[in-house]
Amino acid sequence: MQRQKEKMETKLGLISQRAAKEPDMKFESLMHHINEGSLKANFYELGRNRAAGVDGVSWQEYEKGLESNVEDLLGRMKRMGYKPQAARRVYIPKDRHMRRPLGLPTIEDKIVQKTMARIMEAIYEQDFHECSYGFRAGKNCHQALKRVNDLINFKSINHVIEADIKGFFDNVSHEKLMELIKIRIKDEKFLRYLVRFLKAGYMEAGKLEKTEQGTPQGGNLSPMLANIFLHYVLDEWFEKEVKPSLKGQCYVVRYCDDFVILAQYKEEAKSIMKQVQERFMGYELELHPEKTSVKSFGRYERENSRNQRRKANTFEFLGFTHYCAISRKGKFKVGRRTSAKKLRKSCMAMNQWLKEIRNAVKLKEWWTILKTKINGHYRYYGVSENMRSVHVFYKRTLELVLKWLNRRSHRKSFSWAQFESYLKRYPLPKPHIVHSFYTVSHAE
Repeated sequence: MQRQKEKMETKLGLISQRAAKEPDMKFESLMHHINEGSLKANFYELGRNRAAGVDGVSWQEYEKGLESNVEDLLGRMKRMGYKPQAARRVYIPKDRHMRRPLGLPTIEDKIVQKTMARIMEAIYEQDFHECSYGFRAGKNCHQALKRVNDLINFKSINHVIEADIKGFFDNVSHEKLMELIKIRIKDEKFLRYLVRFLKAGYMEAGKLEKTEQGTPQGGNLSPMLANIFLHYVLDEWFEKEVKPSLKGQCYVVRYCDDFVILAQYKEEAKSIMKQVQERFMGYELELHPEKTSVKSFGRYERENSRNQRRKANTFEFLGFTHYCAISRKGKFKVGRRTSAKKLRKSCMAMNQWLKEIRNAVKLKEWWTILKTKINGHYRYYGVSENMRSVHVFYKRTLELVLKWLNRRSHRKSFSWAQFESYLKRYPLPKPHIVHSFYTVSHAE
């Protein structure tokens, strides 16, 4: 299997080299890269304990007959007889009042999606701009947050365009998306399979629902398709058409469909926001009117807000509220805290898990899982300037743990003193910063 993986990586590397060398090239022959070796290699890249799709086949079940399964799949793909199945729709909590739909593809569809996404990544990674941080190798959300931090701290940024694409993944136009993909890909069979995935639909309550727009959320293709779409609609357009006409400094920082634009001058920021709104309307998408605005923000915001007798502006990005702060030396810096909505959601999720687990297994067994959950929160929210919010989560978690420990039975109740004694023997991870933004600056 290692040999097959290395062979696949070598072929993808050749695609990348050619894509970089010939930026205007259209790739006409890609389907031969979907072969027995690449399908098997990508099968072993899938999560092994994920929920099954509509056919109920698990990763382990598919592996038992992997040779014959892949042979059959490849045969159908070559004769264009392969048709993706509808995804099984489930819902996950978005906030206290809303749920977000998620599609669960079958194992077979996941393999093909993964393989096609890897091929597309080899082509488009050469084209993507540095401002794009979502679902790309070597890039992540914390780098995007640091980029925002550095640009505001070290560049002449006085305004932030806070933008929200209304229902992006549910509303992307298939026709517009395919037009953009055809800028680089001309393989008709490859394109037809992309359309089949887009049109596969989903199963909900035993009923097939067709999809005439949107990307297949929950699959491996969705992030890649989103990045391609927004590369052309936002990143490329901004760099080549908008930025050259500006007098002041201006930057985009994007993580998948979540982005902010940082600008020096107010009038240019307002003009850019209007242009962005019109740009997205031209591609049949809308910026949420209540969540999209130009805000003054930067080293003069605190003084300006005092003079205007108002609160200093803040903005939201990637689960954090960014605000104007002052360093110990009295200089401006960007402060950040976990957004109230995200902190509340994390605490609610912890409360629900403790409620369900407290009597399901012995304390010593779920205590280890609790440590992992707390560390998971720190790994995302443990960033520079956010120690206070991380500590709030830790303190609230302790309160919830004590509450649910004492609801197991009256005989096993802990007083706070007894609980503190227990924590000394079996400590939980203390709040700490995982990601420091004060090492190397990325604000070139």
